[in-house]
Amino acid sequence: MLFSRLWAILKNFDWLLLGAVILLICFGLAALYSIAASADEPNFSNFNKQIIFAIGGVILLLVLSLIDYRIWIHFSALLYGAAVVLLVAVLFFGTTLSGTTGWFSLFGFYFQPVELAKLALITFLAWFMSRRLTAAIEKKTFILSGLLTGLLFLLVVFQPDFGSGIILFMVWFAMMLFAGANRRYLATIVLVAIVAFFISWFFLFADYQRDRILTFFNPQADPYDRGYQVRQAVIAVGAGGLFGRGLGFGSQSQLKFIPASQTDFIFAVIAEELGFLGVGLVLLFFSVIFYRLIRAVRHCRDSFATHFILGVSVLLFIQVFINIGMNIGLVPVTGIPLPLVSYGGSFLLISLVALGLVESMIVRNRA
Repeated sequence: MLFSRLWAILKNFDWLLLGAVILLICFGLAALYSIAASADEPNFSNFNKQIIFAIGGVILLLVLSLIDYRIWIHFSALLYGAAVVLLVAVLFFGTTLSGTTGWFSLFGFYFQPVELAKLALITFLAWFMSRRLTAAIEKKTFILSGLLTGLLFLLVVFQPDFGSGIILFMVWFAMMLFAGANRRYLATIVLVAIVAFFISWFFLFADYQRDRILTFFNPQADPYDRGYQVRQAVIAVGAGGLFGRGLGFGSQSQLKFIPASQTDFIFAVIAEELGFLGVGLVLLFFSVIFYRLIRAVRHCRDSFATHFILGVSVLLFIQVFINIGMNIGLVPVTGIPLPLVSYGGSFLLISLVALGLVESMIVRNRA
């Protein structure tokens, strides 16, 4: 009996999705090793931590794929509540890095609760919408889901982390759109967001946040200060050519011209050292992931699974689009890392947990 159940899981497991995920992690580890080795005194602590999180995350992915995902539906509200508590707690007891109080520090490891909040929001909205199969067009449902999302958004903005706050908002907006929300409600939200942006510009945004937006529109206005990050990243991307300069031989990355090379601008490091070929493979693996996720959405027969996989797809796509856009000067620098590739333990773990739940849904809907 046990053997037959295990065989059914293995037979229906999406191995192509898992393969693309592992290959992207390997690309990230290779880039992190290259960056660490280029220092005057090489320090591989971040590289070693990332390996630990990668192995632990893949194991979690596999374990979660073996467990019936419907068990977690009953904990969706609890997960949302836990995310709220952690976001409140981090404001008072969190560690401040780069002007953002958004991390808990424990034994040299950092945990960012906003990553859990992203997963909690998707899980909660999937449960919420699955209980109201035709209620997405109702004003009450729309407003209630918006208020619950808005609470997480405000707590994240208070850190302040506007990049992650925008992602939470966009995930909710996209899930409402695909669930069939009234277009007038969505248009109203867009207008409110525009007004909120202008209010935030004058009363909430810090100087460095205004500078990032201004730099996006005119990066050449101050290329050695506000526009430095984007300028160096674009130079690195263009310098890679077809085959790149070789792993560990990129002048921009090895000489530390690229800031935040392990997180925000790791795509520029890959582009310079592995060239168009390396970038093409990274984009190919992401394309495989999105194709498999969209295919899973189309074949799911369970409403909760459909909404959840859709939410995970939107979350990953937005983060990939913003990060790569930052690296090539298409979007403002918002501090969003590249999923499965950039350094960050909590970011990688939560991404793999989400994909593990997706695998569980794929397995059971195929069966």
